[in-house]
Amino acid sequence: MTKGTVIRTVLLVLALVNQVLAAFGLSPLPLENETVTTLISLGFTVVTALVAWWKNNSFTQKAQAADAYLAALRKE
Repeated sequence: MTKGTVIRTVLLVLALVNQVLAAFGLSPLPLENETVTTLISLGFTVVTALVAWWKNNSFTQKAQAADAYLAALRKE
């Protein structure tokens, strides 16, 4: 098994246990609604910031070559 397979399996088991506990009215994670909202908002902000930062910058050699090619085309 690969490390990814083990991680995905463990996360699936945790999600299933969490779902079963929630179905029986138990809270496996003692979080208040405000805390959950804040964490979701933080996660959304971090993900969108990273995606925007990555998409607007050329880090790979292929992307930098494409930028140079585009600049050369614009000169013509």
